[in-house]
Amino acid sequence: MFGKKRSRIRVLFIDRKNDFVSQIAEHFAAKTYPDLYEVYSAGPEKDFVDCEMISVLYQNGEDIRRSVSKDFKDQEILRKDQEYDIVVYMEKAVFDEWSGRTPWQGRQICAPMRTREEYKATDDAELYDEYLKTMEEVRDWVETNMKDPEKLRSMVSA
Repeated sequence: MFGKKRSRIRVLFIDRKNDFVSQIAEHFAAKTYPDLYEVYSAGPEKDFVDCEMISVLYQNGEDIRRSVSKDFKDQEILRKDQEYDIVVYMEKAVFDEWSGRTPWQGRQICAPMRTREEYKATDDAELYDEYLKTMEEVRDWVETNMKDPEKLRSMVSA
């Protein structure tokens, strides 16, 4: 395992404003692997968590209504010691910009997910489907890659 004195691996999920896929990843990792991981999410900026995303997840049995967007300095919710075993960047652009200048050197994974900018929805039904696909993509990534901590460790790229 990663930590010598702790039983759970600390993982931080990151997207630009901690308002989208990092929130979904935090939710599914905490729900699916509570005994393996202590999970957090943040971003270089913070904003309101995407309300459409919250609604779609809720309609599909996933309740993240209490989620709060956090930036890297938000120590009321994040770890004050900033000790994370793995940092997972959910957006390639954020990884490219931040992976070389964070305190989490040597333990970072680039795992880009769909962004809202990629959505091609022309009406509410299509927008719902886009959010649903994103939820499923993130859930599948978490379930597949976090099932085995050694597999997650092997994905470290920076």
